[in-house]
Amino acid sequence: MSHDDGARAPRYEGEDVSPTSERELRGWYSTGLAAEIFAVCGVGSFAPVTLEQLARESGVLRSDGTTPCLQAAKKEGSSRLARMLVRAAESSSDDDTCVVRPFGRETSTASFALYTFSIAVFLQALVLITFSPVADYGVHRKRLLLAFAFTGATASMMFILVVPQVYMLGSALIIIGVVSLGSSFVLLNSFLPLLAAHHPDVGQQDQRQDAQSAQLKLSVQISSKGVGLGYAAAVCVQVVSIILLVLLKKANFASESTPLRCVLFVVGTFWATLTIPGALWLRDRPGPSLQTTKMRGTRLPVALQYLIFAWTSVWKTVKTAARLRQTGIFLIAWFLLSDAIATVSGTAILFARTELHMGTIAIAMLSITATASGIAGAFAWPRISKRYGFQTKSAIIACVLFMEIIPLYGLLGFLPFVQSWGVGGLQQAWEIYPLGFVHGFVMGGLSSYCRAFYGEIIPPGSEAAFYALYAITDKGSSAVGPAIVGAIIDSVGTIRPAFLFLAVLIALPVPLLYLVDVQKGRADAVALSEKGDAYAYQDVAMDDFDHGDESTANQGLMRGWEDEEDADDRRK
Repeated sequence: MSHDDGARAPRYEGEDVSPTSERELRGWYSTGLAAEIFAVCGVGSFAPVTLEQLARESGVLRSDGTTPCLQAAKKEGSSRLARMLVRAAESSSDDDTCVVRPFGRETSTASFALYTFSIAVFLQALVLITFSPVADYGVHRKRLLLAFAFTGATASMMFILVVPQVYMLGSALIIIGVVSLGSSFVLLNSFLPLLAAHHPDVGQQDQRQDAQSAQLKLSVQISSKGVGLGYAAAVCVQVVSIILLVLLKKANFASESTPLRCVLFVVGTFWATLTIPGALWLRDRPGPSLQTTKMRGTRLPVALQYLIFAWTSVWKTVKTAARLRQTGIFLIAWFLLSDAIATVSGTAILFARTELHMGTIAIAMLSITATASGIAGAFAWPRISKRYGFQTKSAIIACVLFMEIIPLYGLLGFLPFVQSWGVGGLQQAWEIYPLGFVHGFVMGGLSSYCRAFYGEIIPPGSEAAFYALYAITDKGSSAVGPAIVGAIIDSVGTIRPAFLFLAVLIALPVPLLYLVDVQKGRADAVALSEKGDAYAYQDVAMDDFDHGDESTANQGLMRGWEDEEDADDRRK
């Protein structure tokens, strides 16, 4: 490739240095918004409801172990007022609890869905660690992205075949879909620094720092546009799904899960269809060979090399993080906070379904409310921080305390005088919509502030590896809370007592966040980097983890391209 065509010389054998085209960017945007549709409409809305409904149609009452749940529901009568009058009495007993027996263990239908998602996110975390080097090394980046995308889309579409008698198949399909979704986002993020680095707007800068600054700025712009397009597409598909549900309700299917399964089929179809432009327009953009750059001389199979390299990289990062007290405290707080965020979301949907008896259309509207408020929160929180002079840590704590409103409001339903009102404490279905707005609004702030705060207390030059640990902590923690809530439901037969656990879980990160001294954390991280410790393991771990923050991953990639002379200058 000549200098005249606007591309620099390849840094390693097989590197594609072709300038990024608008067509390639459109392919990346399309693939990303396709995955976001499943994240919002599938995982965040219809998948847990569908799984709970499938289990309910196959379940029996816990009281006698033989009466089908649907038969018992019909005996209640069709009067909504009658159901509301007896709901308080029913919630104090587990006679009406619908249970299934997967693997011979009695489990309520609500906790069955929570257990499924708990297993899914745990496996997702393991997969992210295990195959992460593929995001930066070798020639399989694009192939794996398409493989995961089409696998997840197929899993969603296959729900059309899942009948209540094989509800366990639905659980397996959700696990496949969640793992595929997380892996797709990792691989998508690994393309971002490459698209920015080769973009014509970056050009041939006279100084490396100028090129890096332009690349970082462009990465943020591309990423922000991708997020905006993804949310917009998800809202549009959610509206289409609601219209489809309304039309299918008129068909009076024998199974209530049939319209839901049709919606997941449509969501999977959107994921697959919108991934096609990525298959056609994205370039392969291969990375350097792991065999020639990191494990030269070994005779181990390539697959085993990648596995060893991935887990070794994470372990080295964990050991280094343990030496940074402020960073370690924040990671523990983030573990608890991300778990609380995921648990609140899943619990709210199942509470609306099983306790408030909300229909699928009403729950879909709840998802739209949370998504729209999330967009509003992303724009509003910076203004709020500027207005009240909040530092980043103060803004994070404010967001956490604001989220505490959700479980505390639910606990009001235990108070006798509130119960006598017939409203308040989530006794009426409409009450959950303001709480959905609160959840989305808080998420709009937390998602950006936590990343920015973490970036202040990690060693310079090791951003990609540390943001990988940040992402793994996020995904791994999300398996804990849902499992505990599921156990609570199985013990007491209702979801409402889980609000007490959620209130504690949300509050736990606050004192830890307060203890983090960002100035000391920054100083310790810089000191560690200057000693050369961070750089020593960066050679092993940096380039294989792009899936944390896109801009810092881009910075890590640029540093990875620096020659040994530049590395020596940086260490000095």
